[in-house]
Amino acid sequence: MGNPIIKAGKASGLFAVLALASCTSVQTQEKTTQMQTSVEQKQAETNPLLAEWKGPYGGVPAFDKMNLADLKPAVERGMALNLAEIEAIANNPEPATFENTIVAMERAGEELDRAMTYYGIWSSNVSSPEFRKIQGELAPKLSEFSSKISQNTKLFERIKTVYENSKKNPLPADQQRVVDLVYEGFAMEGANLDAAAKERYAAINKELSSLYTSFSNNVLADEENYVTYLTKDQLSGLPESFVKSAAKAAADRGKEGMYAVTNTRSSMDQFLTYSDNRELREKVWNTYYSRGDNADQYDNNANIAKILKLRDERVQLLGHDNYAEWRLQNRMAKTPERAMDLMNQVWPAALARVDEEVKDMQAVAKAEGKKIKIAPWDYRYYAEKVRKQKYDLNSNEVKQYLQLDNLTQALFFTAGELFNYNFTPVPEGSVPVFHEDVKVWEVTDKTTGEHIGLWYLDPFARQGKRSGAWATTYRSHTTFDGKETVLASNNSNFVKPAPGEPTLISWDDATTFFHEFGHALHFFASDVKYPTLNGGVRDYTEFQSQLLERWLSTDKVINQFLRHHETDKPMPAELVAKIKKASTFNQGFETTEFLASALMDMKYHTVDPEGIDPDKFERETLTALNMPEEIVMRHRSPHFGHVFSGEGYATGYYGYLWADVLTSDAAEAFEEAPGGFYDKEVAAKLRKYLFAPRNSMDPAEAYRLFRGRDAKIDALMRDRGFPVPKSQPNK
Repeated sequence: MGNPIIKAGKASGLFAVLALASCTSVQTQEKTTQMQTSVEQKQAETNPLLAEWKGPYGGVPAFDKMNLADLKPAVERGMALNLAEIEAIANNPEPATFENTIVAMERAGEELDRAMTYYGIWSSNVSSPEFRKIQGELAPKLSEFSSKISQNTKLFERIKTVYENSKKNPLPADQQRVVDLVYEGFAMEGANLDAAAKERYAAINKELSSLYTSFSNNVLADEENYVTYLTKDQLSGLPESFVKSAAKAAADRGKEGMYAVTNTRSSMDQFLTYSDNRELREKVWNTYYSRGDNADQYDNNANIAKILKLRDERVQLLGHDNYAEWRLQNRMAKTPERAMDLMNQVWPAALARVDEEVKDMQAVAKAEGKKIKIAPWDYRYYAEKVRKQKYDLNSNEVKQYLQLDNLTQALFFTAGELFNYNFTPVPEGSVPVFHEDVKVWEVTDKTTGEHIGLWYLDPFARQGKRSGAWATTYRSHTTFDGKETVLASNNSNFVKPAPGEPTLISWDDATTFFHEFGHALHFFASDVKYPTLNGGVRDYTEFQSQLLERWLSTDKVINQFLRHHETDKPMPAELVAKIKKASTFNQGFETTEFLASALMDMKYHTVDPEGIDPDKFERETLTALNMPEEIVMRHRSPHFGHVFSGEGYATGYYGYLWADVLTSDAAEAFEEAPGGFYDKEVAAKLRKYLFAPRNSMDPAEAYRLFRGRDAKIDALMRDRGFPVPKSQPNK
């Protein structure tokens, strides 16, 4: 659970308190301890991970000063300083006001925010066994820290006073929104509980923090420990670019002359799509989908059972029937029933499409003389064959036009057209980075030249980096205490090419690249005064990023940036036509694998978890849902990090679909406009109502201001090639 005091865009997930040295009756030991404490305090005070960010662009993180030995002292010192600030606010003898309570809280915790920025880099980008040991030690302390703030009775009384006064005498809109969000955050975290319940609530959070750390580290361990090595005679069907990358990955692991399929989605996905070796496809598939589920020290099933039980107990303390009911009360869906209703509208159409897709694949296999029944490790392989047959579309042919450097320029072009931004590479060495692969650009306004922020890109997979793709901020835009500019980062796991070779990626990976850049644009476009307003509503915050995916397939992007990596010729019109014609291809697979995970997430959090066996529950739930045996959940339970390595997406994975209803509807607003996806008037409304406000207004109201009405599900169904239900309520 995030600390309700910590602002979104600053370090998140701050949970614990500085541990005090235990006393001893032996005088010599006391003196030694005092001397050690004094030395440690002096070291903490000069710790580079706590230091104010210096340098150009309003100051930047000192990634070149990262030393793991400094991390734990920095976090502990940051927590102590933050708690002192909170105590000063809570014990202020003056009557509680917006300025001396809420604004003071917005200002607190800067040192800890800085320390947690580095913590986040170690956790996500450059993890190591040494860091994970420190992470395990800090997790319960961070939880205690969070509880000391959210359960500070004097502090909450002041917040409550400001909140109640604001209901009698409303504040300006942005201030009122901050007050409402802060009060709601404390109330949801148990601030109104009695002393005994608060104590148990804090204990649960502390235990959960350790379980989340264990869960994510177990997944990372399986991703690092399981690599499939191939010999030269096992490369049939694999694209040359993948073979070269696999050779490098093997050499990096001391297996010169072999080829490594790493246990990441980008590597697995390519192998399953192209490898002619069915036995090896099955092995790679099993290796990937059994992460966290190998009945060994890294098995996550027991962690899941404990997490579900503790979450349920915690929300019972707050008077809720189940975790989902508690979690969704401040989301757009509001209730688990509404979220389930949306998923259940789409699920039957997805299953029907899967049935059609499997029949097509089975026919191809039969025509090839293969007496097989399509299995999960066959789906991508035969889907690719059907794609070629139905649409004469070869995914590897498409990849030749999807070169990472060109796609990066396509992102910049899109940002320039929609947001009037310009991206300029910063001089090498002028901004510290945490890995040699990371590149940095300055973002400015094209018209005025005003500095907006910096964009960091960490594109490649490596050991110690968590899988997937994500966006984050090291600093968010605010103006309440002087203008702060944005430091945003996009992180991917593209397979690093052999030296001198271009980075070619799939259409799906290119779509994800645009998606994550949409989050970055959401950060850069922020026009809020207070840090709390940089947060977001989970089933809304994916909307902006999903919408940006649409620009990848616009003519302007295709014609300028989708160019052959050898000839530099633009993608031929006939290939573009094939891509657009095949846009709804394989939607049964894509929708079903996603929705199965989203439905499982909701089912886990709406049942009594007493005695739950996650492995059995997953199997029985999927059977009840009529899950096709040819498909597996996109994220099986034992490695479902969205849901079990923290709480950001717990009962929130459906939010991608909820946001996609908005996305499809908003995309049609551009399609209907005279200028299409580059229409200046619609783009201006997009910036004004859907990007700049962040969480300063209710997202449903923001969408109505953009569209003139609520979103409808119809556009989503059209986009996926599914039949549109006759009568659907607005979302």
